[in-house]
Amino acid sequence: MTSQSQGIQQLLQAEKRAKDKLEEAKKRKGKRLKQAKEEATAEIDHYRLQREKEFRNKETNVMGSQGNLSAKIEEQTTEAIRNLTSSYHRNMESMMKKLLSTICDISPEIHPNFRPAF
Repeated sequence: MTSQSQGIQQLLQAEKRAKDKLEEAKKRKGKRLKQAKEEATAEIDHYRLQREKEFRNKETNVMGSQGNLSAKIEEQTTEAIRNLTSSYHRNMESMMKKLLSTICDISPEIHPNFRPAF
C-alpha cells in the first residue's frame, strides 16, 4: 500500500511540475508576444518617420518651384493692376463727358408706337 501511495504522490508531484512548467511557458509566451509587439511598434514608428522625412523632402522640392510660380503670378497681377489704373485715369475724363452729355442733352421725341386717341 505504501508503494501505491508513493506512486500516487509521485504522479501528483509530476502533475504539479508539469502544471508549473505550463504556467511558466505561458508567461514566457506572453512576455515574448509583448516584446514582439513593442518591436513591431518601434519598427513601424521608424518606417513612418522615414517616409514622412522623404515626403517632406519631396514637398519642399515641389513647393520651392511653386514659390517661384507664385512670385511670377504676383508680379503679373501687380502689372495688370497698374495697367488698369493708368487706363482708368486716361479715360475717366472722356467717359464722364460722354455720360453727362447723354444724360443732359435730351431731345424729346414721340415714340413710334404712340397713337393719338382721336
